[in-house]
Amino acid sequence: MPGQLIVTDEDATRVITLRRPEKKNAITQDMYRAMSDAIDTAQNNPGIRCMIITGGSGVFTAGNDLEDFLKDSTSEPDTPRASNAIKFLYSLAHNAKPIIAAVDGVAIGIGTTMLFHCDYVLASKTATFATPFIHLGLVPEGASSLLMPRTMGYHRAFATLVMGRTISADDARVAGLVNVVVSPGHTEPEARKVAREICALPAEAVAISRRLLRLPPEDLTRRIDQESHLFGERMRSAEAVEAFKTFFSRKKA
Repeated sequence: MPGQLIVTDEDATRVITLRRPEKKNAITQDMYRAMSDAIDTAQNNPGIRCMIITGGSGVFTAGNDLEDFLKDSTSEPDTPRASNAIKFLYSLAHNAKPIIAAVDGVAIGIGTTMLFHCDYVLASKTATFATPFIHLGLVPEGASSLLMPRTMGYHRAFATLVMGRTISADDARVAGLVNVVVSPGHTEPEARKVAREICALPAEAVAISRRLLRLPPEDLTRRIDQESHLFGERMRSAEAVEAFKTFFSRKKA
């Protein structure tokens, strides 16, 4: 996975950069593991007071690398699917430090659902958000079925998670998913400004206040497990099998 994920510590901020532009930053299982490690190792590091997740200019992430995902998924019903992806979601659920997301371009699937675990989201004017699980015969993941209605309201969540509609940056801001919309190419510099603002605050007070604002980690992991079980069942469904065949046949065409 050389170069596909870059983790740097700058002052008191850990910057996690998806860097796979030829695949629109589609996330592999190795990348999930590396992101999880980057989050986990920050937890007991007093020198890290904030984190940024970014895809650089032009694209955040196209979501799962489906070929890699299918290769690592299991046909055994009692075995957890894509364990590195679940490990990443658990890391987000248990994370105790503020995370800023800098979204420039597309944020598809987990590219959108991970944002509900973040604390501050910047988006470029050209950013779009989509969770097209339904088009592959699948169901929501990342505790999004719990967090999206809580953030955006049930009806917006239904249109996004069930109908698979895409959300523009401005609509995402109105819905409460995005804090601020900036010009393309400026999400990461602006995220660094926000990080400096957060890092200048009393760290313990920030941690306690954040914990009060968020759902308990056990609520999140319970929903992650429930979704994962249903997701695994759906992967073996006739609907999903046919949808994936159609997807890959179009990709080859």
